[in-house]
Amino acid sequence: MQAFKPFKKTLTFCLFITIFSAYSPVFAETASTDHDAHHVENSMDWPGVYRGFIPCDDCNGIKTSLALNQNNTYILITQYVGKSEKEIVEKGKFAPGNTPNTLVLTPRNSTTTRQYLVGENMFIQLDDNGNRITGKLAERYILRRTDLKQSTPAHAGH
Repeated sequence: MQAFKPFKKTLTFCLFITIFSAYSPVFAETASTDHDAHHVENSMDWPGVYRGFIPCDDCNGIKTSLALNQNNTYILITQYVGKSEKEIVEKGKFAPGNTPNTLVLTPRNSTTTRQYLVGENMFIQLDDNGNRITGKLAERYILRRTDLKQSTPAHAGH
């Protein structure tokens, strides 16, 4: 029975990814200011699944999966590789940050937020003050989109 638990977690996660990967967002057009339009334009590409392997002081790294949903909610799953097999699941809401091209995640059960810089098909984790992390490990603070449909046959839809 103990061997079933990892399988159940994996199956649950795969179902979660499948559901949100197949979900096609629909957006309504609204009148807005240029500043708001900038955020709305970027938000069209936000829903999806992003993954990375974030540096960790006392483990091999933090395996990170972030799923952003159409309704501005998210699920963040982290695992401290080399320290624990346990996956930590955080749920909450996300919104555009005060700085252009940023996104703020606010968990349901905490006031501690996470900030990310929005890039093309990626999010770059920012420090607690909203600044880019620098140094030799800076490139490892990137979560890359993994749900893009790149393996579509050339003849599809023709």
